[in-house]
Amino acid sequence: MSEIAGLQMDIAAVMKQLPHRYPFLLVDRVLEVVPGKTIKALKNVTINEPFFPGHFPHRPVMPGVLILEALAQTAGILAFKTAGVVPDDDSRFYFVGIDGARFRKPVEPGDQLILHAEFQRAVRGIWKFSTRALVNDVEVCCADMMVAPEARG
Repeated sequence: MSEIAGLQMDIAAVMKQLPHRYPFLLVDRVLEVVPGKTIKALKNVTINEPFFPGHFPHRPVMPGVLILEALAQTAGILAFKTAGVVPDDDSRFYFVGIDGARFRKPVEPGDQLILHAEFQRAVRGIWKFSTRALVNDVEVCCADMMVAPEARG
């Protein structure tokens, strides 16, 4: 499946867009991407995640910072698709800021995290996205995020 008409991406296509690898690759699939506009991605949360044994072991909960990282990776894919580049040694986007992060509900093993990012604007090399994560159509996290291309010099 790799990529269907530029709208969906399987794990192989995701791995071509993101430099992250296990255990830090937190996007399993892109369900839909419209460059310059929006992206909808998926993270299957399983009990086998390496953070669960140490993060509330009697009631495993996905750390909020990792939900934010999954949203940042999703926004990163949208940034690369919008810029029309594939990451390599000369092109990457870094997560550079976050505003208004809110956590509304715990994410547990067995949940399917649906990750949304919407491109807001790009000013002086800083790209801003509005993001949110949902489980069963209920928002569990939201934040405004900023990413920037790597500065060479």
